[in-house]
Amino acid sequence: MLEKIRVPRTGPSRPRRRPAGLAADKAYSNGPCREYLRRRGIRHTILEKTDSQAARLRKGSRGGRPPGFDEERYKKRNTAERAINRLKHSRAVATLTA
Repeated sequence: MLEKIRVPRTGPSRPRRRPAGLAADKAYSNGPCREYLRRRGIRHTILEKTDSQAARLRKGSRGGRPPGFDEERYKKRNTAERAINRLKHSRAVATLTA
């Protein structure tokens, strides 16, 4: 999905293809997703799954550091997601976005 992002700029320059940041839920907390975001230089806020956290802690020092997590950014993601879900209940908006 990130490959299809095109944010138009004002003026003659080409559109942006890389977001400044990304906030996602636990479903995107796997290694390949995090590695892809790191490789592209995209700051991300993704809550770590409890089973992944337990596995990392079980490995001890070989498990590596815990991924960074900004709680305030994650709260804003939740607020935006709830607002979008509320809009989806409106038939007119749901029809336009489909």
